[in-house]
Amino acid sequence: MVDTAGTTDLKTQSIAISNGIGAMHREHYGRGAVRIRTLIHKDVVMTRLEDCFTTVEKKMIAEGAFVQVRETRTMFQDWMRPRFTEIVQDATGRKVGAFFSQVCHDPDIAVELFLLESAGPSADGAPPVTASQQTR
Repeated sequence: MVDTAGTTDLKTQSIAISNGIGAMHREHYGRGAVRIRTLIHKDVVMTRLEDCFTTVEKKMIAEGAFVQVRETRTMFQDWMRPRFTEIVQDATGRKVGAFFSQVCHDPDIAVELFLLESAGPSADGAPPVTASQQTR
């Protein structure tokens, strides 16, 4: 038997995350990615944005300044971390423990990766470990 309710929930959550992250990009970059897809698997949420660079960024990349484009994007993601995290937490109902962001210019793709705190006991029956309980 297939759990269609669970599948529908994940699809609804994925769409909400894609729409929220896409809106943030449109608001702050003046354009959004051509294609956005969010995948949710257990404690991981990954949003892939294709064809996401602005016209100016594409020109900078063509002139050999991808490092500067990546640094600027990384700085933006650091500033916007609370808002991106809020989008994922609102959609999934789970706390984000960590957020990572990366861009690539060939192909033109950005990835937003969210690690969710455990929702329940692990396979061995141990209670979930929260970010504040983890040792470094």
